[in-house]
Amino acid sequence: MSEKIFIIAEAGVNHNGDPDLALRMVRAAAEAGADAVKFQTFRAESLATSKAPKAEYQRLTTGQEGSQLEMLRRLELDRAAHQALVRACREQGVEFMSTPFDLKSVDLLLGLGMRVFKVPSGEITNLPLLRRIGSLGRELIVSTGMADMDEVGQALRALEQAGADRKNITLLHCTTEYPAPFEDLNLRAMAAMARAFPGVRVGYSDHTQGIEAAIAAAALGARVIEKHFTLDKNMAGPDHRASLEPDELKAMVRAVRNVEKALGRDIKGPSPGEVKNKAAARKCLVAARAIARGETFSEANLAVKRAGVAGVSPMLWDQVLGRPAKQDFEPDQPIEI
Repeated sequence: MSEKIFIIAEAGVNHNGDPDLALRMVRAAAEAGADAVKFQTFRAESLATSKAPKAEYQRLTTGQEGSQLEMLRRLELDRAAHQALVRACREQGVEFMSTPFDLKSVDLLLGLGMRVFKVPSGEITNLPLLRRIGSLGRELIVSTGMADMDEVGQALRALEQAGADRKNITLLHCTTEYPAPFEDLNLRAMAAMARAFPGVRVGYSDHTQGIEAAIAAAALGARVIEKHFTLDKNMAGPDHRASLEPDELKAMVRAVRNVEKALGRDIKGPSPGEVKNKAAARKCLVAARAIARGETFSEANLAVKRAGVAGVSPMLWDQVLGRPAKQDFEPDQPIEI
């Protein structure tokens, strides 16, 4: 993974099970400037039982009727759809990603040559899945929504014991609520995970409405930022309302890139643009009045003014006082010593 912030446009299931809509989302993600567009790969029967209820946010967005399993069946994409998405991503110059929720889905994505594998928040306690993904020798991203630090540590150990290299793992802080309220975000958890698990990268998976949290995460050091997006927030489906539309996604990418530029390096010094302004903005020692050669510099005949040249720094005031002038100086002429 590159040193720049890796931005994932999370299409998720916002294609509503329509392969053509999914392809349109690839183009929108690429046009927004995202590094990757990510979907979800699952077999509904392997993901939920027939008795599993919808989550509260799913009931609010898709209605009270039906089970979670019935909803998921409508959102599956088959192998042919996945192959078409891989081709579209290659053509659009954006990386294809999809989150596997079961072992057969891992195999499907592995066969498609997917480079970066993602463990979703809901699977962070799925030991068989963690072991399989950890054995792949790929870049790994782990969402930690709903998890405490012990659970994150257990998942990390499972991945490493399966063969994953810690330097190839990114832990994403996440608040699993759709939309997530700002007061529940706790963005400082990224730094807490970085301290607790030296050697991993950290990032943020954002479920808020708007782009402020993602921008803040970039400023706090996120190396990966993931954000749900949709072509239309008013479409039917569980995640559309907590997603960005294409123009908003483009604005988020632009803002994150600007923050990335602004972060710079962990040193303090003038930027190239500042250097050229020093002479105009800083003051130097000048003659407060005419000074004759041999006259002693004093508080009466010295002043501190902008003169358009570097000159003698006012920080040398004490060292200059009491010295004899080596030449005549006109009023406002920069002092030389």
